Amino acid sequence: MAKPPGQLPPGVRGPSGPGRQAVERRSFRILVMLNRLPRWLVVVGMGSLLFLGLIQTGDLAWLGGILLLIVTAFLFWLLVLAWPVLPTQARLMRTVVVGGAFGITIMKFMGNF
Repeated sequence: MAKPPGQLPPGVRGPSGPGRQAVERRSFRILVMLNRLPRWLVVVGMGSLLFLGLIQTGDLAWLGGILLLIVTAFLFWLLVLAWPVLPTQARLMRTVVVGGAFGITIMKFMGNF
């Protein structure tokens, strides 16, 4: 049974709605798989995609855009999952990071970066 919102620990929100529960349910398998991998593998993998996405220029700029889009989607997914337990300042900073990554991705697709 869920506790009333006044009795929850600090930083924890009340029960989530049906849309959020669906996202959490779909993400569960992926999170379990990522948790089984060595932690360094996820960091190195995302870092490699970011690096390769940023260095692609000229005729391969579209490929760099796709790689950056994967990194941006991963960051956005983590932001969505962590949103209920983040304080306001952390939400703002993570939203700025995801927005900046999306902006760089758009610029890469347009050939301006």
